[in-house]
Amino acid sequence: MVGERIVSLIPSATEIVAALGFEKQLVGRSHECDFPASVAALPACSSSRVDPAAPSREIDDRVRTIVSEALSVYRVDTSLLEKLAPTHIITQTQCEVCAVSLADVQRAVGELVRCRPEVVSLEPMALPDIWRDIHAVAASLGAAERAERLVDALTARLADLRARTAPLDRRPVIACIEWIDPLMHAANWVPELVDIAGGTVMTGEAGRHSGYLEMAELLDRDPDVIAVMPCGFDIERSLQEMRALTSHAGWADLSAVRTGRVYLTDGNQFFNRPGPRVVESAEILAELLHPDTCDFEHRGTGWIPWDDALV
Repeated sequence: MVGERIVSLIPSATEIVAALGFEKQLVGRSHECDFPASVAALPACSSSRVDPAAPSREIDDRVRTIVSEALSVYRVDTSLLEKLAPTHIITQTQCEVCAVSLADVQRAVGELVRCRPEVVSLEPMALPDIWRDIHAVAASLGAAERAERLVDALTARLADLRARTAPLDRRPVIACIEWIDPLMHAANWVPELVDIAGGTVMTGEAGRHSGYLEMAELLDRDPDVIAVMPCGFDIERSLQEMRALTSHAGWADLSAVRTGRVYLTDGNQFFNRPGPRVVESAEILAELLHPDTCDFEHRGTGWIPWDDALV
């Protein structure tokens, strides 16, 4: 297909487009797309009604209010889309609070005059869905064979990691924290990544949305490892929010805290993005779960020990 002009309104889709070899055809992105780094030069076609710098609790409250009023968390810049005249717009239906939704895009496209772009909507709930979405993007761009090669390479890396962790005697229990205040556990594809990495997820079911977690359950289950991976937060941003978690009575008595196995991860770049870097996400989990046998050199960029942050 010649002359593609792609607007990606979700970070994981931008990564998929680039991994398929279509980065040069990108003409617009969402306000959150930041990888590969070169996409920062593209115009942002969306914005959020929520201040991302606000405290975790305030963000959660604001999102709840917006959704309860049947409003969208995001704005799509229709006038900019008109100027960019895309042939393809990629969005998602997986989570209305995580990125621009299909309904948002359909409303915007209905106002366009110069073009009638093909809208590709992704819905990744589990690992197989991520591979399916890669195929869907490639098919829309007339490059099915590229998807075959990319998916084969990604699944082979995950198979190699599983083969490496499968013989290990112990599978530590890990709590994957997707939001700090209020407390939430990660689900979707994260339980599958934990399994591949040689661990047992404390709570959360593959293919289902993440859910709220009571501190009492965390204390009662007392996991071996705690990985903090808030949606949209990098390590530094998570660090700023940790007091909301560590101030709970009983935090200091958790096994993971006492043994120094609490980790801050870059949830924004890795665990929250259902794209090619789910492989690196699994590698990070393997490093946290089996530090004596797994080292993929993600420490310092993908994760840091909580104890290091206290120094």
